[in-house]
Amino acid sequence: MSRNSDPYIFTTDTLPSDLRFLPPLANGLLGWKVFSSVMHMGGVYNGEAGHCHRADVPCPLAVKMEAEDPAQHSYTLDTHTGVFCHTLSSATETATQSLYSHRFYPNILVMEVLLERHVTSEEAVTVNLVSSFTPQSKDIHFESCPDYKGGRHIEGQTTTAEFPGGFCPTVHLIWTPVPSSLTLLPQQTNARWGFFLVVANSLEAATSSYDEGLNLMVTGDLRPSHEEAWKELWLQSKVEVTGSETLCKALIGCMFYLLSAFPSIHDTSSCFGGVSPGGLSNGGDGQDYWGHVFWDQDVWMYPGIALFYPKLARSVLEYRVGTIDGAKDNAQKQGYKGLKFPWESAVSGREVCPEDIYGQQEIHINGDVTLAFQHYLYLTEDLSMFTEGKGSEVIYGVADYWVSRVTFNPDDKKYHLLGVMPPDEYYYNVNNSVYTNTVAKLSLQFAVELADLLQHPAPNEWREVAEGISIPFDQESQFHPEFDGYSKGQPVKQADTVMLGYPLGLPMTPEVRRNDLEAYEPVTDPNGPAMTWGMFAIGWLELGEADKAQRLLEKCFKNIQGPFQVWSESSDGSGAVNFLTGMGGFLQAVLFGYTGFRVQKERLIFSPLLPDDISELCLRGINYLGNQMDWLLRKDDVCIILRQQTGRAGNANPRQLQVVLKASGAKIPLTAGQPVTFPREAGYICKMDPPSSCWPL
Repeated sequence: MSRNSDPYIFTTDTLPSDLRFLPPLANGLLGWKVFSSVMHMGGVYNGEAGHCHRADVPCPLAVKMEAEDPAQHSYTLDTHTGVFCHTLSSATETATQSLYSHRFYPNILVMEVLLERHVTSEEAVTVNLVSSFTPQSKDIHFESCPDYKGGRHIEGQTTTAEFPGGFCPTVHLIWTPVPSSLTLLPQQTNARWGFFLVVANSLEAATSSYDEGLNLMVTGDLRPSHEEAWKELWLQSKVEVTGSETLCKALIGCMFYLLSAFPSIHDTSSCFGGVSPGGLSNGGDGQDYWGHVFWDQDVWMYPGIALFYPKLARSVLEYRVGTIDGAKDNAQKQGYKGLKFPWESAVSGREVCPEDIYGQQEIHINGDVTLAFQHYLYLTEDLSMFTEGKGSEVIYGVADYWVSRVTFNPDDKKYHLLGVMPPDEYYYNVNNSVYTNTVAKLSLQFAVELADLLQHPAPNEWREVAEGISIPFDQESQFHPEFDGYSKGQPVKQADTVMLGYPLGLPMTPEVRRNDLEAYEPVTDPNGPAMTWGMFAIGWLELGEADKAQRLLEKCFKNIQGPFQVWSESSDGSGAVNFLTGMGGFLQAVLFGYTGFRVQKERLIFSPLLPDDISELCLRGINYLGNQMDWLLRKDDVCIILRQQTGRAGNANPRQLQVVLKASGAKIPLTAGQPVTFPREAGYICKMDPPSSCWPL
């Protein structure tokens, strides 16, 4: 149990009995669960097609510290700095082992040991370092190489490519040797030791990173540069509530682990390998969805990060652009045109799902990918992502796929999507999944919009299918059936139809929104995946029922496994770990639920509402059209401070913003450094004196 009042610090005297819930340390490239003998590297998979999984990489820093004499143990994860510490303390001395994945230099993993003497003594102080490391992997054939500047060096290549003729990545490890014990001599009051590991795909990158690590150790900048990178990251985002310590800590944990899965904001390599449900620390053979990338990245994890970090948001889109060739191959193999993004993706974009039915039928993934691109454009107006960044190829390719995938029924003169699996995976081979058809409609509409913006001739079929696709609706019961033939009361695995309101934004009356929530909430599997209840909470917040939303959101707390705020996929602790998808849904319930934020063309809508037990919600660093804003939401009013105008991605000039209150019609300009406070009411933020269309960027 935590003894620290700082909600950013997770402290315990005992490690979790289930070692799956040890804290992961990741930096967007390397992921490692503390003390584990196995780590992973982004983009390094082994195995073909359905056997593809994150390749196990042995970790030379898999070391546990043990004292020769009895001592008290404590374990702390400091999310301010991304450093995990194991401390052994007695009346006479303290030993502290620190572990971290370097936030600025992503190829580096670090272990430091500090021994301190509290009383004068002629006795030496020794701690043992017990290693579980072996330089072997079932996925990579490693061979020893000559030492490099005192560092051990092994090199290997994965055994099997993702597809026939594909590339088998090479992995280099160079690390400073770790002795079996460390000793503080009698005349010393304290001493420090540093050990680090470099993991890279080439010899040049490995030696260069190792040289950098050695230089940082000599100058004493190894840890400070890591902590400074986390400090810079946190300065651009803050999500804190007043009134619930449990909620506040959960939100901080979500932000920390999600940010850990993304690259550095200074990374220019464009080699990001995407975000999988269990993050980089997990995903080996048969574990946590094999480290594959799903719709989880684009729909569940991406929106909360994009609200603060346009650059990190763009890295998600660049990952999808990098898989276009594989998506073309998937579509052709299914007999369709355009792009079919895989249900499970690794590096190539070819389908790597172990079971064919998901890759064949869970086609909503295409619309989910497009949704992230649309969200990004509305949030940033960064057109470069769609021109030289090739995002337009994604949008147009998905539109072509939908046109070739639909079936026209002359009886009702509607387009239908037949033989699909909705997000609710309890059902398959159904027709007209309401979620799938809606997201297809939206992605076709966005393709037309983007084509107009880029002066690209849009095929008439895009408009025709968008306008004519069937969206199931029960007129008598005034609710959306999940698919053709769905009957009220049938069990549901997870949030599906309730996502029509958010994030899809399908227009509907409050009555229909309520009917959908009331129809699906009681039949949703209580042991379903963690992100589900966040979507129900957002729905009830839209209808003004904050306390009901809060009760549903609190269901997610059962998925948080102590003491390090690690999430499990299911409330009983089973399923994927560390479940970033659940964290993403939970975070969105606060970022888009309590605030009412909706990112739309030409405006950022807000409609704040807090439950009774939350007195304040503080959001730092909301980034809209190149402007960074801090928001303080209270029971009766809202305060916004335009903190910094940074310029939107792809353009150095930020847009001047104003707040428009819907009830009063008041227009309030936002000026950097000047707080603006107004009564709590719905409204939106848009550009000052916007022209009839903001799209000439």
